[in-house]
Amino acid sequence: MFTLTKAAAAQVQAAAQQGEAEGLALRLAAQRQPDGAFDYRIGFDEATEDDIRIKCGAIEVVMTPEQVPLLNQATMDYVELAPGQFHFIFLNPQDPSYQPPTED
Repeated sequence: MFTLTKAAAAQVQAAAQQGEAEGLALRLAAQRQPDGAFDYRIGFDEATEDDIRIKCGAIEVVMTPEQVPLLNQATMDYVELAPGQFHFIFLNPQDPSYQPPTED
């Protein structure tokens, strides 16, 4: 369904510790933009009884049921896009702007 890379999971854990959000779930959301591309949102939140819960290692990921079709088969990674600039990225085959990673 949805996965986190080891790098993303480590950064999520570090952010939870720094932001005093330990014990909260990582909430994910995606929204389709008018051009078809996706806008992603992440944050720490309390899970509700209606949420879909996914365990990714030590991280509990939650999303509303409406998010499942948009995030199905997606992977969240934490990568260095430019020297010293690290960001979360989503590798999501549901997103029309998705390009599969290439082997170097």
